[in-house]
Amino acid sequence: MENLVDFYKNKRVFITGDTGFKGSWLACMLHSMGAIVHGYALSPPSTPSLWELAHISEHIEHTHADILDNQTVQKKIQNCAPDIVLHLAAQSLVRPSYESPFATFNTNVMGTASVLDAVLSTPSVKCTIIVTSDKCYQNIGEPYAYKESDSMGGDDPYSASKGCAELITHAYRQSFFIKTGQALASVRAGNVIGGGDFAKDRLIPDMVRAFAKNESVSIRNPTATRPWQHVLDPLYGYLLLAKKLIEEPATYDKGWNFGPMHQETHTVGEVVKQFSTYWNGSKIFLDTNVHPHEAVYLGLDCTQAHTQLQWQSKLSFTDSITWTADWFLKLAQGENAYSLCMQQIEYFLSLGKEN
Repeated sequence: MENLVDFYKNKRVFITGDTGFKGSWLACMLHSMGAIVHGYALSPPSTPSLWELAHISEHIEHTHADILDNQTVQKKIQNCAPDIVLHLAAQSLVRPSYESPFATFNTNVMGTASVLDAVLSTPSVKCTIIVTSDKCYQNIGEPYAYKESDSMGGDDPYSASKGCAELITHAYRQSFFIKTGQALASVRAGNVIGGGDFAKDRLIPDMVRAFAKNESVSIRNPTATRPWQHVLDPLYGYLLLAKKLIEEPATYDKGWNFGPMHQETHTVGEVVKQFSTYWNGSKIFLDTNVHPHEAVYLGLDCTQAHTQLQWQSKLSFTDSITWTADWFLKLAQGENAYSLCMQQIEYFLSLGKEN
């Protein structure tokens, strides 16, 4: 991993959504590589949060503000003068999007436009990566691995908002970024898991909370299939892509899928069965109530990342579950959250050879 670590040493990187689960891990990963990181986000979306437990604000610069405040976004990006912008700030859950559709569209659609608009007026930015979701694709409801060329869509507000963010990114790239020479790409990852995720209404955090209290956890859709992956795998992909975008912008400025091999997709039930083995006395029951629609099957075709970036997941499904459970169990035993993250990052970066 030496080349990528060397690349990011002293690079100036601006992250939106650094107080979220993925953003916190990304901030830690970049800090471990010696990057100069500036985060921009609202307060953490959960209590507790990885951001607070790991005291990430002690290791990076941070601005507490809303991405919808375009003037502040522009001012902060210009003051930071970053080489790279990674946009992760979002309303990131399907079910809350039914409860607050306007806020979801506002944050995920106009928030993306706000960041892109600010980047255009900041000449120091060499590349920008917009993080959307595997749910940005128009789901056909069948076992199918979506390719980057498939249609954007979504039947629920969250999925539709991510499809819109992709369309906005494409429009900005074709209309403006090609002219300025600033590289712009979007990335679509599968369902990420890892230590430090405390979000409400998300599978692993729900299990951790229930098992810690010796309570039963309810499972809504045990047969639903998702491309599960440890959070470090797609984040490494994003950082590798940013490096490539700076080196060869015309080759890499497009949409990218980052997920496990197709055979590594697993059901919710499989995740529950394997994760629960780490907790004695865990109890599970099936929630048969009627809930808002969620896709039964989601899969990603990541051939483009495999062949053009030489990227693929380093951690298997079993490894991803094990690393996640280990992080939470050690935290419960009193270990330091930041140290746990840095230990896993260091080991992760030691796996395999640098691309």
